[in-house]
Amino acid sequence: MNKLDTDKRTQIVSGIVEGCSIRSISRMTGASKNTIVKLLVELGAACADYMDKAPVNLSCERVQMDEIWSFCYAKQKNVTPEIRTKNPAAGDVWTWVAIDADTKLIPSWIVGPRDGITARIFVNDLAKRLANRIQLTSDGLNAYLIAVEKAFHGHVDYAQLVKIYAGDSEGQKRYSPAECVGCERKAVTGDPEPKHISTSYVERQNLTMRMSMRRFTRLTNAFSKKIENHVATLAIFYMHYNFVRIHQTLRVTPAMAAGITQRLWAIEDLVKLLDQ
Repeated sequence: MNKLDTDKRTQIVSGIVEGCSIRSISRMTGASKNTIVKLLVELGAACADYMDKAPVNLSCERVQMDEIWSFCYAKQKNVTPEIRTKNPAAGDVWTWVAIDADTKLIPSWIVGPRDGITARIFVNDLAKRLANRIQLTSDGLNAYLIAVEKAFHGHVDYAQLVKIYAGDSEGQKRYSPAECVGCERKAVTGDPEPKHISTSYVERQNLTMRMSMRRFTRLTNAFSKKIENHVATLAIFYMHYNFVRIHQTLRVTPAMAAGITQRLWAIEDLVKLLDQ
């Protein structure tokens, strides 16, 4: 059986984390599209497994949460019963993500619909990774209210930042944000410090996601066709973001800043996860 060597795997993974499409990676490396997708799924599973085990007992102080939209196979409005039968995951796909405002670490993320069940799973996973009481900020999504209460049982300083937009949703139709005319800070649980009620860091991280993954680029045909490939790409991205990519402000990786690792990882280290 033909097997890619470490150098070829490293080239392919480098293309993935830099936002290249499957076809462009195939042209650059000479590997077939099927080979690249197979490596993507296998490495994504390895990265997801490592990320599930490594970030624990975190001494975070301020955490921000948000959701970023994408879609699989077709936009929700275009999903017909025939498409649903062929691809049950077709339609809107939301990535729920949390970020430590100080170390910029991504301790928890999940892919799913924008509903209460996914919110519960996401916030529960975040809560079990923390070693101390934190100040938590999210947007105004109501699903967070019950999820945070059930996960933290009141042992959290939680607030919501609700943005107020002018006009209607016409801005969304034009793929440009509506004008934000103000923000309302709502303390929900505990005693959150008003100056730290913010979602700026997690929203900036959302921009990094769209810039770093071809699947998140709007108005193209690069969107995910299979949910398995979508999740695998996210797993590799977050693993690279936490352990390999040096943050420009911190001058170290988020994982180093959070004390998860003492060394700078390389792409080769991600590839070695396949053998472990």
